[in-house]
Amino acid sequence: MRRSGGSVDGVLLLDKPLGLTSNAALVQVRRLLGAAKAGHTGTLDPLATGLLALCLGEATKFAGFLLDADKTYEAVIGLGVATTTGDAEGEVVCRGELSGVMAQLDAVLPEFVGPLLQRPPMFSALKHQGRPLYEYARQGKSVDRPARKVFVHELTVLQRRVDELQVRVRVSKGTYIRTLAEDLGQRLGCGAYLKALRRTAIGALEVDQARTLDQLQAMPPEHQRALLQPPDLLVAGLPRTELDAATTRAIRQGRSVSVPQLEAVGQVAMYASGSGFLGVGEVQSPGRLSPRRLLATTVPVEAA
Repeated sequence: MRRSGGSVDGVLLLDKPLGLTSNAALVQVRRLLGAAKAGHTGTLDPLATGLLALCLGEATKFAGFLLDADKTYEAVIGLGVATTTGDAEGEVVCRGELSGVMAQLDAVLPEFVGPLLQRPPMFSALKHQGRPLYEYARQGKSVDRPARKVFVHELTVLQRRVDELQVRVRVSKGTYIRTLAEDLGQRLGCGAYLKALRRTAIGALEVDQARTLDQLQAMPPEHQRALLQPPDLLVAGLPRTELDAATTRAIRQGRSVSVPQLEAVGQVAMYASGSGFLGVGEVQSPGRLSPRRLLATTVPVEAA
């Protein structure tokens, strides 16, 4: 969506190609659409493809709300091989015996559904003393990485071969599919690594709704901007409240207001009655609403 004054604001769903970093894809889209600000809601490795939700302009204020959403992937896991990085980029460190593996698989897979403890991989962007872990890994160093709680909602085998599995997984924020593949290989006793990864969904957003960079580059500017979805797409999981003209005016002035019907403490998506999305507020005590993140646009309201 393009606001008056030429600003580009909204959410663009991109199908990221293989071999490109998420930041490089973001830069290309930002330039294509002429957006002043841009951000994304969770990176994909260069070796992964699939859904990136890119936030432009005012939508960047709400990017964090989608970071916590569950992610769905289709992954190809190679069996019988372990690598230094846990994926296809690494060097082979050992090879395992595959006889009997498939006979164990159905019994073992349920162990990887539900709450898990995962140790983040060294080849990751997580930081230690201000530096990403992959910098230490490239120097041959290893640092302590406490295990973290993650949740695997679904792990379904789509196709199986003697030395390879294609799976669909739906996981919580912070889950590493590389680590899941490695841990599965260890449990099966044969070793495993991530051969390919495609993100198919972020929360309720699906890759089928996305466009590729090639498709975007082939479009005229007005068609590119027509693909932008409104910023409140990012807060669709929050409770919604509509505010009258006087309450809207107070919220836009940064003041807390009384909204008796809001009894549950927590964040809410705020809308001006008949005028659209205002931003996100917080109910800190029953019936009391305070603004937290607001769109910069002026929402027209009726005189009180």
